[in-house]
Amino acid sequence: MLHFAGLKAVGESMLQPLRYWDVNVTGTLRLLEAMGRHGCQTLVFSSSATLYGTTDRVPIPETAPLQPINPYGYTKAAVERLLTDVAASATGWRIALLRYFNPVGAHPSGRLGEDPSGLPNNLFPFLCQVAAGRRPHLEVFGGDWPTPDGTGVRDYLHVMDLAEGHGRALEVLHAEPPQLLTLNLGSGRGHSVLDLVRTFETTTGLTVPYTVVDRRPGDSAVSVADPREAERRMGWRTRRSLADICRDGWAWQSTNPQGYRTNGLPLSQGLIQAQHVS
Repeated sequence: MLHFAGLKAVGESMLQPLRYWDVNVTGTLRLLEAMGRHGCQTLVFSSSATLYGTTDRVPIPETAPLQPINPYGYTKAAVERLLTDVAASATGWRIALLRYFNPVGAHPSGRLGEDPSGLPNNLFPFLCQVAAGRRPHLEVFGGDWPTPDGTGVRDYLHVMDLAEGHGRALEVLHAEPPQLLTLNLGSGRGHSVLDLVRTFETTTGLTVPYTVVDRRPGDSAVSVADPREAERRMGWRTRRSLADICRDGWAWQSTNPQGYRTNGLPLSQGLIQAQHVS
């Protein structure tokens, strides 16, 4: 079982904490109850680096204290606690807690990508929509962080590397005795918001207008993974660069400038068409 079902925006969680606790925590509880009824004891959980909060340890290892600073992070920490308790309650559970850093990009075919409903809550889809002319400019949250250029530093992870990490986690869980496996998935390299903007512009030949605005509540200055344990345990590491992320993300957005509603297709048909990717 791959558990991706959840809400994932830091800013939104600050405004709608009850919704986040209900969907992320109660939703996982109901899933575990259903798994128990049907004898399913293998689960790969989509966790998050957000639960590390603000830390002086960079890159961040899996042993770093969990100290989330926003409701989204609190819900991820709560689900990890729940899964840890479930794994200890009975024999046979095979659970992987995969702490993502910042997944971005799209399938390199340009046919499968991210199409947020309404205003994007994450940097990269917002950047792509600005480049496509759907929005006037990018808002950069904070230019006074304690980083080289004053903007937040993140560990950007290509979604295809992320998908391969899930495949390896399942292989390890099935090949080894029942266990609880906790791993970071990230590149181990930090890039600022402006690094990402410049790389996108260089890769695509486009200009992305932006303005620096106030910091967003619940954010942190730097979040970069120590991914060595994932390589040791699963033989996994990222293979794609920030330029690959920008190229593939733009391939999706430029091919689908209005998202899955391109060419007058209703959303459901657009999704079905996009799923047929070789």
